[in-house]
Amino acid sequence: MELLIPDWAAPDNIGALTTLRAGGFSPAPYGDGQGGYGLNLGTHVEDDAQRVARNRALLRRLLPAEPAWLTQVHGVTVLDAAALPDQPTADACISSTPGAVCVMMTADCLPVLFCDRAGSVVGAAHAGWRGLAAGVLEQTVAAMRTRGAQDILAWLGPAIGPEHFEVGAEVREAFMAELPEAHMAFREYPGRPGKYLADIYQLARQRLARVDVQEVSGGGLCTVADSRFYSYRRDKTTGRMGSLIWLK
Repeated sequence: MELLIPDWAAPDNIGALTTLRAGGFSPAPYGDGQGGYGLNLGTHVEDDAQRVARNRALLRRLLPAEPAWLTQVHGVTVLDAAALPDQPTADACISSTPGAVCVMMTADCLPVLFCDRAGSVVGAAHAGWRGLAAGVLEQTVAAMRTRGAQDILAWLGPAIGPEHFEVGAEVREAFMAELPEAHMAFREYPGRPGKYLADIYQLARQRLARVDVQEVSGGGLCTVADSRFYSYRRDKTTGRMGSLIWLK
């Protein structure tokens, strides 16, 4: 199994990682892209359910508990990873309970991991453009602050990069309607009138800045360009990676 470990200033009692494609039991098109098997964690992508279960079991060996798997719908709901309802639907989760594991699955959308500098609260958010524009990061930060988090750090995981994230004018307008400076994260796509290339990392940093999350690490790993990652935009039929965080 290949893993990406966040490089950030998190306290020593924070565990965090992002899975990559390689190292599981799923064959193509959910494989590692090199003819080998992949670590697809998504149950909703038509991969064999038993293979996905084996992939999740392989990941579970590295964790203190079963991750808080969610049904993600590009919304802004935030749940507690230690107290999930039946059939949990949300795009963010937090925890102040040691051992409870927050997880977000992605394959181009932006996973964002959070912790406070005191090491008392963690969080994870799934930020596709719809959720990002609707405020999923702000809602996650607000939920963490209700648990006493003050100085919050964020890490931006692998996502579709600014050279590949083609969007329409409606996406640009959705961000600018609430945050006029969002125009800086869009540039016109040469030769494609009405189309733009969006920088999802810059958009995330803008949204975090307005809720006073100043220390933001990561950003810059493109899922489309880097074959280590699953990418829906590149491959259409593909698996899902997981970005996970927990208190030790």
